[in-house]
Amino acid sequence: MIKWLILAWRNIWRNKRRTLISAASVAFAVMFAISMSSLQKGGWDRMLNNVVHFYFGYAQVHADGYWEEQTIDRSMELHPDSLAAMSALIGNKPICPRLESFALASTGPITMGVLVSGIDPGPEDSLTGLAERVVKGQYFSDAAEDGVLVAKGIAEELELEVGDTMVLLSQGYHGVSAAGKYPITGLVSFGSPDLNKLMVFMPLHTAQYFFGAEGRATSLVLQLESTKESKAAVATLRKNLDLSTYEVLDWEQLIPDLVSARSLDAAGNNIIILILYLIIAFGLFGTVLMMTKEREYEFGVLIAIGMKRRLLTGVVWIEILFLAAVGAFVGMLLAFPIVWYFHVNPIVFTGEMADAYIQFGVEPIIPTVVEAGIFIQQGMIIFGMALLMALYPLIKISTLSPVQSMRH
Repeated sequence: MIKWLILAWRNIWRNKRRTLISAASVAFAVMFAISMSSLQKGGWDRMLNNVVHFYFGYAQVHADGYWEEQTIDRSMELHPDSLAAMSALIGNKPICPRLESFALASTGPITMGVLVSGIDPGPEDSLTGLAERVVKGQYFSDAAEDGVLVAKGIAEELELEVGDTMVLLSQGYHGVSAAGKYPITGLVSFGSPDLNKLMVFMPLHTAQYFFGAEGRATSLVLQLESTKESKAAVATLRKNLDLSTYEVLDWEQLIPDLVSARSLDAAGNNIIILILYLIIAFGLFGTVLMMTKEREYEFGVLIAIGMKRRLLTGVVWIEILFLAAVGAFVGMLLAFPIVWYFHVNPIVFTGEMADAYIQFGVEPIIPTVVEAGIFIQQGMIIFGMALLMALYPLIKISTLSPVQSMRH
């Protein structure tokens, strides 16, 4: 076997030009496929991270049936012991309680609908970075504070400033009347125009008092760092919680539109890569065909002097294996600096494209992701294609007529 390997290695360098062309075609294919896959995965990972840390989190716990009918009457009792037990089940990760419902906000004759979100200031800022979105005034300094944070679009619509008073009217828990006047402690700005005309934040205890829902919450947001963590946490909570009382949803169930968009984009990207694979396959086949035709006389002579066809096909197959392996390895080496550069210096959109991203609450930035799995997967696919193309010379050798090949 070692002699076969030595013979195959020497054979591929008998014609250096042909060898370099063959290896280069494989290397280019691997480099391009890795770059495309890394860019696509990096872009979607960044977008997902933006969305889940923007508000939703990677997973949430609600009272059973709340997500289908999001009313305050489907809120759940909030017990410190229950929160501590849930946190312990998921590795002592923090949990952000929220009490959310709609209300009418008014000042003078102007009225508009808003979403009131009662939050625990510390954990909420840790999860979503809400304090960094305050553009005027200040974030809640105390969980017992009675002020509100108002989205910038609402403040402009109602002609309000920091220090002014906002009147809120709503229906509270089990139909009680909810009404109150609250000082505006700060203005927050979101990338999305829709959120800028929707969100009003107040400390959790203030929201509970306003809605007449003391000791209750509509959702518990788990502070997790990745989709891998979320799957494990969701599985653990579903196993240990009473699912007739609670529902546990991961980000895919919370944001199904994003999941659908990601699947659609992945399908489009797969079509592009498939077209690339077909182009590369034809290129590789052309190279193998050229190599086989050029060496047809050589193969005929070797068979005529008594070399077994099995040995000859084995050597040729090893030659193509060497070419594919060298090309795939070089392709991965060439792809690494490209992927690393755009990982450190991501693509930043400007102009209308940037505005479109910002309107959806997403940073107009697309980095690549550096993952060994992508490099290995794409390298193995192209390597496998090259080996598949190797079937042609093997079939050709097995049916080759020495006399005819030497005449040609």
